[in-house]
Amino acid sequence: MDRSKIGFVVGLSAEAKLLRRSGFRVGIGGGLPAGAARAAEKLVLEGAIALVSFGLAGGLNPRLPPGAILVPRSVIDDGTIFSCDPGLIEGLGGANAESVMSASQVAETAADKIQLFAQTKAEAIDLESGAVARVAALKNIPFAVLRAVADPAARNLPPAALIALNGAGEIGFLSVLASVFRNPAQIPALIALGQDAAKARAALIRKLPGIITD
Repeated sequence: MDRSKIGFVVGLSAEAKLLRRSGFRVGIGGGLPAGAARAAEKLVLEGAIALVSFGLAGGLNPRLPPGAILVPRSVIDDGTIFSCDPGLIEGLGGANAESVMSASQVAETAADKIQLFAQTKAEAIDLESGAVARVAALKNIPFAVLRAVADPAARNLPPAALIALNGAGEIGFLSVLASVFRNPAQIPALIALGQDAAKARAALIRKLPGIITD
């Protein structure tokens, strides 16, 4: 499949830059399901004939380290299971996970992640893949998921990490600084999360050259 015909939905503007350098169509959802759905729909209107949910994820399987790449066979969203397209999966390097789950809010604590893993057996969680899967199903086009674990299952997210992105997929640094000012004790956790997110981005960068080759 021509890579220029595949639409990638991301949450972060930084993720979009990575993909555009590789010649992919990209839509930025801002890290929330509604934004991801709008981005996916816009990509289809612009000519995309397949969709991929791309970016970072929270680990649910405690065996997954930061930077682990996931190409699942399915997405669980609000009790519905959406199967990923076998052809796209192959183009992304082959499946290495049975499922990831999508939700309307992040899993904030290690306890949350343990509970979700026990309930679903999903390897990871993100806020966009379910919305992308639903748009793909509505438009009757293939979809798949390529994600990297940015915060492992054992990590509790600090309050500043829960600040929403803006619609352009950019972090509100003033809001983050205000959160840190109110609660400076979270600084070590933020630094650790930043290091793990960097591992995830590096893993995605290494993966990109080998996917969806024309």
